Amino acid sequence: MMHMEIVSIGNQTITEFVLLGFYDVPELHLLFFIIFTVIYASIITGNMLIIMAVIRSQRLHKPMYFFLANLSFLEILYTSTVMPKMLEGFLQEATISVAACLLQFFVFGSLATVECFLLAVMAYDRYLAICYPLHYPLLMGPRWCLGLVVTVWFSGFMVDGLVVALMAQLRFCGPNHIDHFYCDFMPVVGLACSNPRVAQVTTFILSVVCLSVPFGLILTSYARIMVAVLRVPAGTSRRKALSTCSSHLAVVSTFYGTLMVLYAAPSAVHSQLLSKVFSLLYTVVTPIFNPVIYTLKNKEVHQALLRILYIKQTEALD
Repeated sequence: MMHMEIVSIGNQTITEFVLLGFYDVPELHLLFFIIFTVIYASIITGNMLIIMAVIRSQRLHKPMYFFLANLSFLEILYTSTVMPKMLEGFLQEATISVAACLLQFFVFGSLATVECFLLAVMAYDRYLAICYPLHYPLLMGPRWCLGLVVTVWFSGFMVDGLVVALMAQLRFCGPNHIDHFYCDFMPVVGLACSNPRVAQVTTFILSVVCLSVPFGLILTSYARIMVAVLRVPAGTSRRKALSTCSSHLAVVSTFYGTLMVLYAAPSAVHSQLLSKVFSLLYTVVTPIFNPVIYTLKNKEVHQALLRILYIKQTEALD
């Protein structure tokens, strides 16, 4: 396989990177390509169905489903930023220009930050709905919900915009092989010829703040929900609420846990293979399980999806 590999000569800089991906297991590339293509298609289809259900069904025009539709839209963008290049790497050598690499990290990193904030907003929404049911319609009005979502999206892109601005100041004049399946922060700055210390320290501080604050809010919200639920007499509704909370916490903990290990405590990851496995957890696993977990025991979403599928089937028969 031919590729253009530009290495520094004197003061020249490289113009493209090569994403190595899972280069050490070439015999599994075809299998990986099939598996991840199916997963990618499932993520897109599942999340698109949820967005359609929320838009079409009047019953789902509530804050909880508005946030869920935003999460589904985010997951589609999130995986579409990373997976096409990863799939390309299973079939041929995946090259990416330095500018495109920084753009990929900017979009991916921003969406990851947005998801951190959005999951916290969703947990807070559930806390208000369960603990303050009478005041909930007033506390979570349409204007307030829209304001929260706009703030979340804007904040996520602002935070990562600062990181990428610092990365763009770095010079890349050495090896151009990124030992990852996408342009992640640590593998990219590790190739810089200039000192990346400012970018590394800034990213560490922002990662700690943007991960710990929303995660703390999520844990506090669910702890208060659990206390409120446990006060309810034992029964079906109590078991359902506890089951739903535990499912949400499982997905949230996986997402935040892997991000914390990779960005807030990168020294804890001792091998690049382990780093790739952790990355798969939040780039592939959580996007496919988030819509499943958040709708698994939700009758309103089930009914809305069935209506959409029934209409589509009827249209096809006509």
